[in-house]
Amino acid sequence: MHEERIIHRDIKPDNFLIGGNDATKNSVFIIDFGLAKCYKNSEGEHIPFREGKNLTGTARYASISTHIGYEQSRRDDLETIGHVLLYFLRGSLPWQGLPGRSKTEKYNNIKKKKLEATVDELCKGHPDEFKDFMNYCRKLQFTEEPDYTYIIGLFEGCMRKNGWDPKVPDFIWNKNRLVLEKEALKQNLMKVINKPMKKQEQEGTPGVEEPKKEQGGKKYQ
Repeated sequence: MHEERIIHRDIKPDNFLIGGNDATKNSVFIIDFGLAKCYKNSEGEHIPFREGKNLTGTARYASISTHIGYEQSRRDDLETIGHVLLYFLRGSLPWQGLPGRSKTEKYNNIKKKKLEATVDELCKGHPDEFKDFMNYCRKLQFTEEPDYTYIIGLFEGCMRKNGWDPKVPDFIWNKNRLVLEKEALKQNLMKVINKPMKKQEQEGTPGVEEPKKEQGGKKYQ
C-alpha cells in the first residue's frame, strides 16, 4: 500500500478480511480506503507537515501524533498497526472505555491516557520485539521512509525464537469454532458411510411378517 504512495489512516481489525475460499484462505485483505490519501504526489514529493488537524481514523488505535493534530504519514499507519497487535495480545488497551460527555472530551481522555502509558507498560509480558517495534514507529520522522525489511525481520525472528515457522501459515481462523464443527460433522458422516451393515440388516429382520399380497380382490398368504 505504501509502495503505491497511499496511507490508509484508519487501520483497525474491522478493515482486514480473510480469504473465503481454498485459494485465498491464507491471504489477508485490507479494505475501506474512504479515509486514505496519497502521502506523495506523482513527482514523488512528500506532502507538507501540518499541525492543527482533526483526528482522522479510529481513536482506539490512532497514533499519538494523530491525537496531537499532526498530519499523518507512513509512520502513523505503522504505529496504528502496533496498537492493533497489542490489542490482540492483551485483549484490551488501557484507554478503552474511558468516559466523556462529548466526543471531544472522550478523545482528549484517550490522548491523555496514551501519552501516560509507556511502551514498557503496553508491552509488558510480551516478546521484546513488540516493544522494539513500537519504539521504532514512534521515533520515525514525518517524511522518513520506514525500514520494512527491518520490521519484517523483527517479527520473523520473534516467531522463530518462539517456535513458529514464518513460512508456514498457522492462523487461528483455521481453528475457530465453525471450522472445528465442520470437520467434526464431516468425520461423523464418514463414520456413518463407512459403518459395516449388521448381519440382521443384510439378512432381513427376523420375526416380521412379509406384507400380504392381493390377487383378484382377495388376500392370500
